[in-house]
Amino acid sequence: MVGIVEVLLFLAVVGYFFNKSRGTDMVDIISNRVQEAYGSFRLPGMFGSATTQTMEGGLYSTYAMLKRFGEQKKRKRQIDKENDRKTREESLYQMKNSATPHILPDSKPMPGLACRFCSPAENQPQLDQVDRRRNAIDILRVTTHAGRRTDSSPTDWGVWCPHLAQATRLMKYDYPQVAGAVLGEERVQQALEMAAKESVNEKRQELLAAGESDDSFDEDTYYNEVMRTNEKRANRVLIGMRSKLSDMVLRITSWVLYKLLPCFLSGVAAHPGQVEMIKRAIAKNPDAPLIFLPLHRSHLDYIMVSFILLNHDIRCPLVAGGDNLRIPVFGNILRYDGAFFIKRKIDPLTGKKDHVYRAILHTYVQKVLTAGHNVEFFIEGGRTRTGKPCMPKSGILSVIVDAFNDKSISDALIVPVSINYEKLVDGNFVREQLGQKKVPESFSSAVAAIIKILKARYGLMRIDFNEPFSLSELVKSLRKSEIGGNFGGPETRRLQHKPSSSSLFGTDVVQEEQELRTLVDNIARHVVYDCAKATSVMTTNALAFLLLNRFRDGAPLSMLTEALDELRCILNSTSRDLGFTGASEDIVKYAADLLGPGLVTKEKRGTQLFIKPVTMIPNVIELAYYSNSLVPHFALDSIVITVASLLKREAEHRLREQQKSTEDVSIGRQELFYTCLDFCDLLMYEFILSKPCQSLEMLLQDSFDRLCISELLSQPEVEYTEDQNRARRLAAHLEMNELNDASSEDDYFDDNAQEDEVRVFLPAEKHCNRIVLQSVLAPFTNTYAAVAYSLNHLIGGNSMVEGEFIRQCIKEISTRVEMGECKYGESISTDTVRNCLKVLEKRSILEVVNNNGVRIVSLAAACDSTAEVQGIIQALEKFVPV
Repeated sequence: MVGIVEVLLFLAVVGYFFNKSRGTDMVDIISNRVQEAYGSFRLPGMFGSATTQTMEGGLYSTYAMLKRFGEQKKRKRQIDKENDRKTREESLYQMKNSATPHILPDSKPMPGLACRFCSPAENQPQLDQVDRRRNAIDILRVTTHAGRRTDSSPTDWGVWCPHLAQATRLMKYDYPQVAGAVLGEERVQQALEMAAKESVNEKRQELLAAGESDDSFDEDTYYNEVMRTNEKRANRVLIGMRSKLSDMVLRITSWVLYKLLPCFLSGVAAHPGQVEMIKRAIAKNPDAPLIFLPLHRSHLDYIMVSFILLNHDIRCPLVAGGDNLRIPVFGNILRYDGAFFIKRKIDPLTGKKDHVYRAILHTYVQKVLTAGHNVEFFIEGGRTRTGKPCMPKSGILSVIVDAFNDKSISDALIVPVSINYEKLVDGNFVREQLGQKKVPESFSSAVAAIIKILKARYGLMRIDFNEPFSLSELVKSLRKSEIGGNFGGPETRRLQHKPSSSSLFGTDVVQEEQELRTLVDNIARHVVYDCAKATSVMTTNALAFLLLNRFRDGAPLSMLTEALDELRCILNSTSRDLGFTGASEDIVKYAADLLGPGLVTKEKRGTQLFIKPVTMIPNVIELAYYSNSLVPHFALDSIVITVASLLKREAEHRLREQQKSTEDVSIGRQELFYTCLDFCDLLMYEFILSKPCQSLEMLLQDSFDRLCISELLSQPEVEYTEDQNRARRLAAHLEMNELNDASSEDDYFDDNAQEDEVRVFLPAEKHCNRIVLQSVLAPFTNTYAAVAYSLNHLIGGNSMVEGEFIRQCIKEISTRVEMGECKYGESISTDTVRNCLKVLEKRSILEVVNNNGVRIVSLAAACDSTAEVQGIIQALEKFVPV
């Protein structure tokens, strides 16, 4: 039967083409015959039972069913065709109006999950697996509100004006003004009275010092006069500080940014899952204000967080900014976009506390929080000049913690934010790193900078939001760790540092209690650590890191490509997010072009492209800015390798003195860890190596294990007999009794006494890899060694103004670089010199005296000798790689 049907169909087709010119349609005739033939045979269970069906009961019902099935398929094909046509039209429109594609991040697990120690997972709005796999998107090419259609309006004007439609259709929020309620608060009134009384006492002391009688001095009149003066000043301070956040100005700014940002940025990448994560946190705790704490790299940071939040219908925050940005026109725009301005230095140059300003700042921030505003401020205080995270300035954070402690707010959601650029929009900080003064912002400089920016290209900008965590949970966890030992165990070493007293954000705005200061400092360090871990690695960061630490003399493109592949594998294995994707060869070329010939040169050598960093001092300092984004990631590994190489060098020196063979030299594992802790302590102002809830010793152990797995270090296992084990335990016990005065934090390594003689080897075949890791911290150790040598200028009771001494240190480092004693031009860094001075002051080597606002440095009496200074130099120089 099937064969007959096929023949009939074939004849129908042939007849159709044969008789087409004669107007005879054979298809219908043969189709009827086919239907009649099908009706007289059984249909084996296709649509019903396998019984024989008659013409009336079988053929027509089966034919009707086939006909309905064909009509359904035909309608489905028409619908699919129409949908495809609409999709093609929309796709063509988007392609026409889209910029050139650019490099966007890989699809990978999302960074920035909350700390499992400080914020228990069950209490957090964790990201689900779908969100964790979603790609980052370019915010500049997303207008979620622009294409809305309604039943009454099938077309939408937002398709043709997407940016304008986006700006007009955003969710509207009320932003209440709180400045009017500040001056009447009790805290401000008490500060005014305190300032007036201090002025009265100072006036009386002046009269007594001048030998005049104070009988004619009318205290009440003078007090009232001073009070009126302070009240007028308080009003001026508040007017200069307050924000005028406006929903209308935010919308206009959003539209302008949509138009201007593509002129110099290839994109602004953000993760949609992170934004949704913030929305879920808000829904779960709607009464808690959001506290956004970004790392600070560029002036563009001030508005970009608000830009992203605004276009995702999240309430924009009030942003704390330095009063150096309160310039004509631009300052007012920032003020209406949410900025409130604060002095860089709260206290006057005389060192006297400005009680009035402190009280106004504290009260204003608390009023902002209680009014339901979100708040954003830069936890580092100012922009990083080196490219790596700075130590936190916790002044405003202390206000927020105090507001929580006194129940002004029931809770707050802390949101660490990481911002990174492929190329810094603000230029560079080379002048300041060379010891020159910062050029203050002005209207003319701002206009010139904008014109310059619009003519250049700066690649991709990436913003990452970490998971919001509850301030109440974090405070509870940190206080618990202070009482019962932190989460790494009671033996954990904490690298505490003295909070700044000169910077705006480092002053103790709220109160002086040590417990609160320690708590706030731990929260701030936790946030900076989280932000650094979540910062996406950009193309220029990766290339600069490879050029400065592995290929300082340049390398062929093929070798750089291979090295970048290896670096990407390392970063992926440690869950570090990459802000790029694609072939490594293309990424190297792209990053070299973006950095430009001033930092990276390209030349043709034979058939290969050769890429080399420009090693002139200003150029290498700028290139180091991009490289330093990766330095914290490898800091612990570099510490372990540097110390291991140092101990091996010392062991070889001892063997040579004893005229013994230096082959197969090993070092003691316990001595390695002790010295690593000393090195970490030296770098306490350069890096935050561990969170307050982590054990630094455990992190060093993890780093050591990684290095052993990668065969940079080797720790062969030695099998002992039972008698040998007993003898080793007894010897270790006796040695521990002799070393009873060891510090408590060393107990971590003493718990297992049998490890005293565990030896660590440095395989010769991995020597080059160890040199690469040593070079990560070598610029910093070279700077510290030069600062120690500069202490010779203070011997004999000499003292110098701090700024002058810093310039002397910079001169010493520059001389070493020019003479070839130091091959790292990036060692010339004012920031690193200042950090070294803080360490020396903390160790009571330097004394710093504030003389009417001028800081004077001198050697402590116990260190004021050539022998002592030489010992300090040797202690710091031992960490400098040979």
